[in-house]
Amino acid sequence: MTLPRPPRARLRAASTVLTALAALSTAALSTATASPAAAEGAKDISYRGYHVRVPSSWPVIDLAANPDTCVRFDRHAVYLGHATAAGQATCPAGLVGRTEALVIEPLDATGRKSLDGSTRIAPKGSAKAAVPRTAAAPSGRIRQAVPAAGVLVTASVGADDAAAQTILDSAALDTDAKAVTLSVAPSAQVEAMAAAAVAPQPGRYTGLGFDPCAAPSNAQMSAWSASPFRAIGVYISGISAACAQPNLTAPWIQTQTSAGWHIIPIHVGLQAPCNSFSHKVSYTLSTAASQGRSEAQESLAAAAALGLPQGSVLYNDMEAYDQNNAACSDAVMTFLSAWTDELHANGYLSGVYSSAGSGMVDLAGEYNTGTYTLPDHIWFARWNSAADTDAKPYVPDEYWADHQRIHQLTGDTDETWGGVTINIDRDYLDVGTGPFGNSCSANLDFSLYGSISAGSSGGTVSAAQCLLQRQGYYSGAVDGAFGAGTTAAVQSFQSAKGLSATGTVDSHTWTALLSAGTKPTLQSGATGTDVKRLQRALIAARGQTLSIDGDFGPATTAAVKAYQTSQGLTADGIVGSLTWTALQAGK
Repeated sequence: MTLPRPPRARLRAASTVLTALAALSTAALSTATASPAAAEGAKDISYRGYHVRVPSSWPVIDLAANPDTCVRFDRHAVYLGHATAAGQATCPAGLVGRTEALVIEPLDATGRKSLDGSTRIAPKGSAKAAVPRTAAAPSGRIRQAVPAAGVLVTASVGADDAAAQTILDSAALDTDAKAVTLSVAPSAQVEAMAAAAVAPQPGRYTGLGFDPCAAPSNAQMSAWSASPFRAIGVYISGISAACAQPNLTAPWIQTQTSAGWHIIPIHVGLQAPCNSFSHKVSYTLSTAASQGRSEAQESLAAAAALGLPQGSVLYNDMEAYDQNNAACSDAVMTFLSAWTDELHANGYLSGVYSSAGSGMVDLAGEYNTGTYTLPDHIWFARWNSAADTDAKPYVPDEYWADHQRIHQLTGDTDETWGGVTINIDRDYLDVGTGPFGNSCSANLDFSLYGSISAGSSGGTVSAAQCLLQRQGYYSGAVDGAFGAGTTAAVQSFQSAKGLSATGTVDSHTWTALLSAGTKPTLQSGATGTDVKRLQRALIAARGQTLSIDGDFGPATTAAVKAYQTSQGLTADGIVGSLTWTALQAGK
């Protein structure tokens, strides 16, 4: 049997950067060449009159002299100058993980393309940016412009921000620094530039695709029009993204989609708690759920900045892990469920990339349980060279069967098309809108969830169809018409939940449908989408009046206590696993 894809390159062990930098002085420096610093274990790096101190073991790479170098953030280094398309094409496609590294490049026309709302701007005459920009910065990166020296400095983040910030805090200028005038486009203008018409991605496509570590240049993509590929995976966000992305901008997305390319947006962030990555999902399930929502919000912001619209599928890259570790699997499933919930709440579809033998096995095992909100698309790594979407024995054919699959079939190989060589993973796609993407943005908020059955129509029918789609029981249109397909889906859901398979959506079925998902601990003062999910389920279970406002206030507390009493649970008003379990069983 062909084995599932092994883990990608692992993040190197945490360094002693903070120790090496602890004694660094931030006094102005007087030389203009790289030399050992006064502090033991550190050296001074100078570029265009901008000085910074880094551990003495870090290599310093002049990209102008070495244009074929891959700018990568999974190992310590200082890169001087702009990353090149040729260099990024050599990056191993499977790189994942970040540690501390530094890129110092000219703040010229090329450098300014990397400016965004999160870029810190150093004051006039200063080497340091004291006040961050107002926009939330992407995780794993601190970027600041230094107009006084005409440079843009990007520091990648390892275990935390402190080591990278210590390096930036050592910065100083000398007399060689030449100031430039910098104007930053307002965020509204940036968003408008990114908002040119791009269809939801990856859209409907069956055929070959590839995913490199860094997005190729427009010229390289044009050369690869001679290839059999028409889809490309791009790392748009995530603290574990290992490669610099000098080409990935909203105009790049517009250019490539206009040329007929399908974009696979990838977020590579926190990884399973039972592996060797530095940035991990928590074993504490409530924390894992919070992390999943936060990671989704970061990916949503990146997608919006790139002009990727609602209806696009955002794929979470969850590298291979020990699927036999039950606690690890529970944490991963909780994280991914919350990721999916948050994307759905914002009008995007959810995808998950993982090894066929770990993440895919866990997802398939939960397909009919209703315990978690499952992704709309799966992308499985199984390096068997077969250009198909067959995931057996890991995932049955009938799961994610409606144009909802990508198969990564080979990896970390050089391919040349149109005279351009890029290191890639090769994929085969059969993708479309998937269940949530058809029209599953139905209103779910009602003051009463009355019984509906064959022949019923209207908004509550659409809500039931949408909820059944999210749980993988219904693949038809969300059209508000309760027909034979909806009846069959309801019966399947009821059987899976141990309810009478009548095909009628009664209060018990509504309660189970509305409460499906993760089981975070909620109590007075909590807010958000999980509170709304709870409020809907309580209305269905108790038939009582309750505002669906996402605010766990006195009315919600009273409703929870009443429900807990009716189920023989401790009536403490705190919604934990036992309360969620009762709701999800339709009680």
